Amino acid sequence: MPEQPIFYPVLTEEYATKIARDWNTKDERSGFVGYVLRFRVRTEFLDQYDVHIVGSSGHREYWIPVGSLQELNANIAGNIEIVSEFHGVVK
Repeated sequence: MPEQPIFYPVLTEEYATKIARDWNTKDERSGFVGYVLRFRVRTEFLDQYDVHIVGSSGHREYWIPVGSLQELNANIAGNIEIVSEFHGVVK
């Protein structure tokens, strides 16, 4: 989202599914669609960042400044895989 200065990749498929299914499908800014993506990032890059727990212990995520997204993208190892897709009802 343009108003968010941080990119929040999450660490578990369960948490990603909750966001995609329960939040994004109800959000007009998300187009009422949520995706769960899987990708690997080189450890050397991620070691620069702490894992943050937000809410419950299962809600773990990195906080990567938008200014570092090019570097993040350069450190993706392999393909980005679409794991699941969720659609809400457009009103």
